[in-house]
Amino acid sequence: MHSRLLLAALFLGFIALVSAVPMQKRSFKVERRANPNFTGNDGLKALGKAYRKFGMEMPQNLKDALEVRKATDAARRAVAAAAAPVQETPKAKRQSLADILGELGLLGGNNNNNAGNGNGNGNDNANGNANGNGNGNGGGRHHKGKGKGKGNGQAGQGQAGQGQGQAAGNGTGAAQPAANPSGQTGSVTNTPEGNDVEFLSPVNIGGQTLNLDFDTGSSDLWVFNTQMSSQFTAGHTLFDPTKSKTFKAIQGATFQVSYGDGSGAEGNVGTDVVNVGGASFNAQAVEIATAVTQQFVNDQANDGLMGLAFSKLNTVQPQQQKTFLDNVASSLAEPVFTADLKKGAPGTYTFGAIDSTAFKGDLTFVNVDNSQGFWQFSSESFAVNGGTTQQATKGGQAIADTGTTLLLADPIIVNGYYSQVQGAQNNAQAGGFTVPCDAQLPDLDLDVGGNYVARISGADLNFSPVSGNTCFGGLQATTQGGLGVYGDIFFKSQFVAFNIGNNTLGLAPHN
Repeated sequence: MHSRLLLAALFLGFIALVSAVPMQKRSFKVERRANPNFTGNDGLKALGKAYRKFGMEMPQNLKDALEVRKATDAARRAVAAAAAPVQETPKAKRQSLADILGELGLLGGNNNNNAGNGNGNGNDNANGNANGNGNGNGGGRHHKGKGKGKGNGQAGQGQAGQGQGQAAGNGTGAAQPAANPSGQTGSVTNTPEGNDVEFLSPVNIGGQTLNLDFDTGSSDLWVFNTQMSSQFTAGHTLFDPTKSKTFKAIQGATFQVSYGDGSGAEGNVGTDVVNVGGASFNAQAVEIATAVTQQFVNDQANDGLMGLAFSKLNTVQPQQQKTFLDNVASSLAEPVFTADLKKGAPGTYTFGAIDSTAFKGDLTFVNVDNSQGFWQFSSESFAVNGGTTQQATKGGQAIADTGTTLLLADPIIVNGYYSQVQGAQNNAQAGGFTVPCDAQLPDLDLDVGGNYVARISGADLNFSPVSGNTCFGGLQATTQGGLGVYGDIFFKSQFVAFNIGNNTLGLAPHN
């Protein structure tokens, strides 16, 4: 009898002891991987992307430089299309070239019974020249003509070209809206532009691994997937919801990520098990893109984006969804993730712990204003090469953004910095500040949060070649009074801890 009572007491004591042990919280690391399709830094493209991402009004010289680049790229694709051995009928090949030439405004509208916007010099034939006289291009392609004449042809399926023609025709043909290209199999539609994303991180969704771009400047997790048209998917690993045993669609839920000029992605939404380096959440919102803009199509091997800003930026409707970071925070050993992104190395994101061997000295923590959904802080002063501290815009603000390549700062900071660099200039043709490629650039000290000074290595501020001995600067100006965007160039010099528990950023120089 006594032995039974003793056993019962021991059993109850064991149960009480087990119950008192808290759930073990953990931390995880995820290594970034080099993108095999990265084609090198492109300063102009990176600057344009940053302005568009945050909806900032572009300066005219940047707009002009991007337009010139667009035309140059179109010409390159036209040459590639003409030279490439493609399996097309002569008619299809002519149309492939027509698409590209139309972008340049070099297309003559010589198709019978097609709409002619320009010199209509023949019965049922609009012969307008897109590059000076307007355009009459048929074939259902959308080109941007501004010719004022009306060709003599019947209304066809053509589209407007880029020409600025003034000549008047005699007909009434009118160009029709664009249709999506079809029947194209050559390099006209498949040649990727320069790739913006140098490093990616593996994420497992429903048992399928994709390489995503981690972005602390947005709050959506969206992926390339099998619901997308094949015109979007070349070179990307696709998430297949039908092959996941845990995917569940959220009926009626949609998303649309728009970066100022409408670039981005849109589609429908579901939930699935998402695992990042061992940190897992069983019902994470996964946004299934059905359409994306060309810049994401061109970023081959980049299979989507994981937003790590605050959830209030999430775009899912009708009910906003939480970010992965918000969802896993309570299960982490610490409600924090860190970005250890050194120059010339893939780097590491760590969830739930701070690796004290990764930085020099102690972390300095600064307060974050998350009212707009960003990791935002004050940044009101600067110094060049350790010199005298100079005042920038009073009340100036900036954000820490791993999804932006360059460092965009207050124009006062940018002008003050480049005034100390011999040969630096605000280069209208290049679209931003350039420096001599062989210049030994000074370091830049930036105020972060009023109680930390982040030193940015001058070597990182020489970003990419433009031509000859001219290089694009890694430091560029944001709009006057606008938000600074401290991107990857900032992170190359600074170890950063994002603490979602108390809305702070911890910073220290890399080891």
